[in-house]
Amino acid sequence: MTQDTRPLALVTGASSGIGYHLATCCAKHGFNLLVAADEPAIEEAARQLRGSAIEVEAVQTDLATSAGVDTLHAALRGRPVDALLANAGHGLGHAFLDQAFAEIRHVVDTNITGTLDLVHRVGRGMRARGQGRILITGSIAGLMPGTYQAVYNGSKAFIDSFALALRAELKDSGVSVTCLMPGPTDTAFFQRADLLDTKVGQGKKNDPADVAAAGFEAMMKGDDHVVTGWKNKLQAVMSHVTPDTVLAERHRQMTAPGSAES
Repeated sequence: MTQDTRPLALVTGASSGIGYHLATCCAKHGFNLLVAADEPAIEEAARQLRGSAIEVEAVQTDLATSAGVDTLHAALRGRPVDALLANAGHGLGHAFLDQAFAEIRHVVDTNITGTLDLVHRVGRGMRARGQGRILITGSIAGLMPGTYQAVYNGSKAFIDSFALALRAELKDSGVSVTCLMPGPTDTAFFQRADLLDTKVGQGKKNDPADVAAAGFEAMMKGDDHVVTGWKNKLQAVMSHVTPDTVLAERHRQMTAPGSAES
């Protein structure tokens, strides 16, 4: 039996949306896949991703927990990861004081703690080998105070900053780090975050396939970050010159419960 020499990509949050399309990009470029999500739909996603030329393995696990990260890391069975696409995450709408703290903690543990745990484990192996690519899904939400999405935006501010800092630490190591920073994207995010009755929930959104393609291309080129969509690029630029109080009020107008009806 000949040894499989195809590179391995590990993609989290891959059951749908941006994560699924990131996995599709990896498959098209000859990566074997280990895909993960916290829902049974990951098995169907893996079935759709399988082709004659690549291997696809699916793991259903909750990366908000240390046990969940343990499960995914064990599924590697010691195999080196050539590309880590850390995309798992979720949002939470409504006012901070009206949210259940268990849900708040799960956002933080998924978007921050679980992401850092996985990147730490996989990144050490990449650094030791002197090669690898890491793509971390941040958001332009991290560039502004997230009124009615305070925890989510705060978590993405952390991730946006962390990704660029890690990239600088790994300079000249052979390991690249890229931050994908999408804006509103047409995925199940808004339903899961209970944002469907908001202006942003009802507004026009980017195609997740386009967002994923831009992120994958940036990762392969070794870029530091990519903001997808021209409106989002403009919003990212404006966030650096607009007072935070103004940004917070604009965000409130877009994400306040019931704002879609006003």
